[in-house]
Amino acid sequence: MMVGRVEQMITGAVHALVNRDIERAESTIARDKDVNQDEVDLDRMCIEILSVYQLEEADLRMVTVAMKMVTDLERIGDLAVNICERAMQLANEQPLVQFEKIPRMGLVVRSMVKEAIDAFIDRDESSARSVLKRDDEVDDLYEAVFEELLKLMLADSGNVHRGIHFQSAAKYLERIGDHSTNLAEQVIFMLKGTDIRHPKLWRNKAHSLSSGSAYTASAASAESPKGTDIRHPGPPIE
Repeated sequence: MMVGRVEQMITGAVHALVNRDIERAESTIARDKDVNQDEVDLDRMCIEILSVYQLEEADLRMVTVAMKMVTDLERIGDLAVNICERAMQLANEQPLVQFEKIPRMGLVVRSMVKEAIDAFIDRDESSARSVLKRDDEVDDLYEAVFEELLKLMLADSGNVHRGIHFQSAAKYLERIGDHSTNLAEQVIFMLKGTDIRHPKLWRNKAHSLSSGSAYTASAASAESPKGTDIRHPGPPIE
């Protein structure tokens, strides 16, 4: 259900931007609260599983990967909201660019999300690796949009306001592609037990260990009781 909502939000956001559709933007933004609730519910479910069952390594990877994937899906929903906000700001402006590349970006990133989740469900490493390869197309499309907008803004300062908003929307789509890549990487970790993120870290692992470096992190909130979920502040969602 969460995945379906997120996919619909991507489609709605791109439609709102291309068609200057304020109503569609507002309805897409309204879906975000359900995605947030899905994140909290699924995390709680995973924590309950971890606390009740003594899981084997493969099952443990699956549950922890699911928690990470839920976070990426929630962030994709947030990025769709960001696109809708840009769409609403541009709704009464004249179009600045032809929208061939932005709808294409939307189609690609939505299909990347779907393929990554299907790979998780089907335990399909090949599909997960296909998602990683497709991110290059999204990056190329974003670079093309950026260059086109930059030329228009340099040619006429009157284009800068609209250009910045369009560029931001394209960047949000590119970031959705990055989160889709995260999803696919987590699937590969679940299936193979191999972490393929941040390859430079692995190349430098021996040096890091020999130098005695360590990662430290401060508490998210010293005042919050342990076990309190401080995400998505506001009245409890029933």
